[in-house]
Amino acid sequence: MQILSPEERIQLEQRVADVEKHTHAQIVVAVIERSDSYAELPWKAFALGTGVAGLGTVLFDLLRPGWSSNAAVLLAVVSMLAAGAVCALLCVAVPSFARLFLEAHRAEVEVRQYAHSLFLSREVFATRGRTGLLLLVSMFERQVVLLPDTGVGKRLSPEAMQRIVDRITSDLAAGQVARALENGLSGLEESLAATAGSVPQENELSNSIVEEKGS
Repeated sequence: MQILSPEERIQLEQRVADVEKHTHAQIVVAVIERSDSYAELPWKAFALGTGVAGLGTVLFDLLRPGWSSNAAVLLAVVSMLAAGAVCALLCVAVPSFARLFLEAHRAEVEVRQYAHSLFLSREVFATRGRTGLLLLVSMFERQVVLLPDTGVGKRLSPEAMQRIVDRITSDLAAGQVARALENGLSGLEESLAATAGSVPQENELSNSIVEEKGS
């Protein structure tokens, strides 16, 4: 799975290195296709399709009172199943359609859980000054999580973190993933550079962009 082009990866990895030098934070950038499989979404789409088709059949029957009852029942069953199947397939194949059935709270919880799991599996916590920070973008949910370790977290106010997230999500909504990450890194640089100190820091975490399919 490849979300970023090779050129974008190289540019972003160099940008991560530059920001780390100016901020003395250890930044891990991750781009995830989706944070959960959301198995319930096709079923929600199926239910919507069958409901709309059923309503259409009832209206058609009212407008055609001479329509035989057997034919009406057959039409209702076939149209409801067909409409439900089409909606379920669209939900699987078209992310923008599937997002219509995704609750915002559920998406937020799943993305944050994935971020915490990645924070541990990538050992973002394993820096001497607890200066690790995970910047995660989950594409399907179009959500962003900034997860700082304790050493760098005290240098970032909630307001500053929200401004950075807002910068990323505005570009993410337009499908500009590389630009969204670039703006996020710039926001981190602006917020952390003033408190970086003057002692050069060793690079303790890989600057490679993490790309995963997700759950």
